[in-house]
Amino acid sequence: MYLVPVSKQIDTIIVGPFEVNCYLVFDPGTKDLVIIDPGDEPEAIARRIGILGGTPKAILLTHGHGDHIGGVTSLLEKFPVPLIAGTQEAQYLADPQFNLSGHFGPAITIRPADRWVADEEMVECGSIRFRVLATSGHTTGGISFLDEEEGVLFCGDTLFQGSIGRTDFPGSSFNQLMKSIQQKILTLPDEIVCYPGHGPKTTVGAERRSNPFLLEYLYG
Repeated sequence: MYLVPVSKQIDTIIVGPFEVNCYLVFDPGTKDLVIIDPGDEPEAIARRIGILGGTPKAILLTHGHGDHIGGVTSLLEKFPVPLIAGTQEAQYLADPQFNLSGHFGPAITIRPADRWVADEEMVECGSIRFRVLATSGHTTGGISFLDEEEGVLFCGDTLFQGSIGRTDFPGSSFNQLMKSIQQKILTLPDEIVCYPGHGPKTTVGAERRSNPFLLEYLYG
C-alpha cells in the first residue's frame, strides 16, 4: 500500500507571520497539482505553481483557522478549482472571531467549501488521491489527508514534531485531539511521513516513540 520511492513531488512554502506550511503536491507525470493550506502569500504560491508547470486540481484545507486560509480567495480567483474542507469547519471559514483572524490582524472570511468531507471519504484530484482522516481537537472538524500510495500524511495542526496542536481556542478540545491522534494517526504504520501545519516533517514512528505529549497521555 505504501510505495517507495515517492513519485510525487511535495513542495513546502512557508507563508505568513505564523509560518504556516503550505504544501503543493505535484505529480510530474500528469502535471496535476493540489494546494494544501494556502494560509498567506498567494502570489508566492502561484509563482511556484508556475515554475512547476502544474495544473491545480483543488485546494484542500486541514482546518479553518485564519493563518491557514488567508490565501484561498486570491488563489481561487486565479485557479477556479474546488475548495475542499471538513464537514464541521463551515463556521471557521465564515467567522473571523472563530477562525482567530479577528484577534490577530485583518479579519479573514472565505466562501463555503465546494465539497465538505468526512472521515474515510476519498478525495480524487486528477491523479492525486487522498483518504480523509477525521482528526478534530485543534478545531471542531479538523481533518488530515493521507496519500496511501506515497505513504504521506498532511496532518495540519493536529500533530507536530515533538508536539501537538493547541487546544485553547474556540471549538478546541484536548481530549478530542489526543483521541484523534491515538485512533487515526498512531494506528498508521511507523514509516508514514507526517507533514504538519508548522515546523519540520516527522514520521508516525518517531512521534510514537518520543513525542512527550503522546507518551504522557498514553502511558502516564
